Amino acid sequence: MSRVTVLEVDAVTIERGGLPIVREASVAVEAGAVTVLLGANGAGKTTLLEGISGAIRVASGQIRLGGRRVEGIRPWRRARAGLAHVEQNRTVFRELSTEDNLRAACRDGGAVDEAFELFPELRKQRKVAAGLLSGGEQQMLVLGRALVGKPKVLLIDEMSLGLAPIVVERLARAVDALAGSGVGVLLVEQFASLALSVADRAYVLTKGRIVFDGEREELLDDEELLCELYLGDAVRSPA
Repeated sequence: MSRVTVLEVDAVTIERGGLPIVREASVAVEAGAVTVLLGANGAGKTTLLEGISGAIRVASGQIRLGGRRVEGIRPWRRARAGLAHVEQNRTVFRELSTEDNLRAACRDGGAVDEAFELFPELRKQRKVAAGLLSGGEQQMLVLGRALVGKPKVLLIDEMSLGLAPIVVERLARAVDALAGSGVGVLLVEQFASLALSVADRAYVLTKGRIVFDGEREELLDDEELLCELYLGDAVRSPA
């Protein structure tokens, strides 16, 4: 099935403190698909997502959202254009109820029900202050809050951080459902097996460079290759 590319990252370099952290990285995300970005801690995965969303500036390269260049525009404009970024820290409005957290990000009232359909667990907690939710429920809330903004592309950074495996599996199913609704998902995840279980395409980032670009089966079927890529001992040119 042919899919439309909704996010194109072309030869992007990102610096911190004058030092290159991401080097000429190119990534493509298709509508209705989960693209995963794998790599060891410190590889530059979070930095790349922050560059895409506009949290930090890119030093060079291009970022196109729906064919339109966005690397020079502010984060809120990228968000309005359909780019949502779920960061690691699971930030919620702790004093507001679960439902009010969703409404705060909502473009129309009906979208809140869509979030509750994706996460029925949250419906049961709709009047509970978000600060009282479990870590897993807060992660569901953050994902649901991104959903109600009607994104075209959803960037998700390490959603499994600090959560129990059973909760992570639940979140992985939700990510798969989001892609099934037509959203293009770029998932950064340290745990390869989790990410590849829902992926359509995979990239591996090592020391700031993309060293693998291919179908998930290539990595699922070759555990040795995946280990080498993580450690930076193998470099394959992107297809």
